[in-house]
Amino acid sequence: MVTPKPHAALLASPGMGHLIPTLELAKRLLTDHAFHVTIFVVTTDSFTATSQILQQASNINGLNIVVMPPVDLSTKLGPNSPLEALIGFTVLESLPFLRSSIVSMKLPPSALIVDIFGAEALPMARDLGMLTYIFFATSAWFSAVTIYLPTIDKQMEETHSNDHEPLLIPGCQPVRFEDTLEPFLSPDGPMYEGYLNAAKKVVTADGILMNTWQDLEPAATKAVIEHGILDRFTKGEVYPVGPLVRSVEPEADHAVLRWLDRQPAESVIYVAFGSGGTISEGQMRELAWGLELSQQRFVWVMRAPNEAKASGAFFDSAQWYDETVSCLPDGFVKRTERVGFVVPAWAPQAEILAHPATGGFMTHCGWNSVLESVINGVPMVAWPLYAEQKMNAFMLANEFGVAVRVEGGVVCRERIAEVVRSVLVGEEGVAMRNKVKELKLSGENALCSFGSSHQSLSQMRKDIESSCARF
Repeated sequence: MVTPKPHAALLASPGMGHLIPTLELAKRLLTDHAFHVTIFVVTTDSFTATSQILQQASNINGLNIVVMPPVDLSTKLGPNSPLEALIGFTVLESLPFLRSSIVSMKLPPSALIVDIFGAEALPMARDLGMLTYIFFATSAWFSAVTIYLPTIDKQMEETHSNDHEPLLIPGCQPVRFEDTLEPFLSPDGPMYEGYLNAAKKVVTADGILMNTWQDLEPAATKAVIEHGILDRFTKGEVYPVGPLVRSVEPEADHAVLRWLDRQPAESVIYVAFGSGGTISEGQMRELAWGLELSQQRFVWVMRAPNEAKASGAFFDSAQWYDETVSCLPDGFVKRTERVGFVVPAWAPQAEILAHPATGGFMTHCGWNSVLESVINGVPMVAWPLYAEQKMNAFMLANEFGVAVRVEGGVVCRERIAEVVRSVLVGEEGVAMRNKVKELKLSGENALCSFGSSHQSLSQMRKDIESSCARF
């Protein structure tokens, strides 16, 4: 008797950093592990880059993509609401559509896979007889913090938040207060409450997937998997399945790629703060001066400054105004036209990082960007802005040795010039480049047929089949 293919339904939260790894996971399940796959995409607008990514994915045979009706945030939450609240509300408002869509399917899904923002969907999935999985599109370290969160006592919270002592997570690197997550800054506030409620649901899932691999984060991965450390707080198995990053489009054509074709190998610093990251007008000027002072080639993905939020473009990623250029120092564009290329709002990041001319990446340290840089062997300037990015920056600079980190606050032009030169032409940059290329090879090995991440997804399929066979 032929065993039917398992059917996985995936829910992608808003934002490119959530959509891209979810799409890549869907592709792996479909092409390498013989799943039926349906991916539900939560949307808020018609941002061009999202449309392009979905258009490319729609050409994959067998991948069923359902774009959910956009959620209007304007009447429910203010524009300055915390990013996590905006994402969480958007997903919550999409759940009735998700349920009705699943109920109407001819082939019901065997499992629902969501990220932490979709944890509210887990009870619904159980009601419909589905297995439940959480997909951390983040590091094992962040996953460990989330898994341990419901167990952290009040005294430990207060010691961390009030006395600025490190947050101790069993089996993992302690989280320094200066790198802590925003909810821990106000443990009695709504952000902490929302994070805690989500974490309580996460640990009830039938399984947890992480966009990392064992050799990249051996200690944190061991902590969440092996018996006796953090596994006692979770219901199901944990599967490291990364690095899941967007593949390069071989036929990609963009003005910035043609410009890179004319530059020497590893000579360009790529500057981009993710699909949602923004900096202030004053910081934008310092960055411009710093790039010019460095006397190095650069590609800068520029969007309008935001004085209020470091994640100011998350729900308005296409923002680009003619007056943005007026924020730059007088004559900057003209003076740097031979060595610099400014891209408005969005650029083909995977293709830029894979280009031979790219020698460094100034990044906000979103995990998706981190993995794209690692898998292309590109050292980084770590410039964290929000979410768990300070934790990621610590790992890159202090543990992996593949990045130089800039300090918090307004980063001055001299420091910017210093770190750019360090990565592109300094001895420190040579050492970082060698280390990141070792990690690149490690990531490639994890995804090959007998690699740890490939085997992890194979085991997940077996576990789903075994669970379904019992019912």
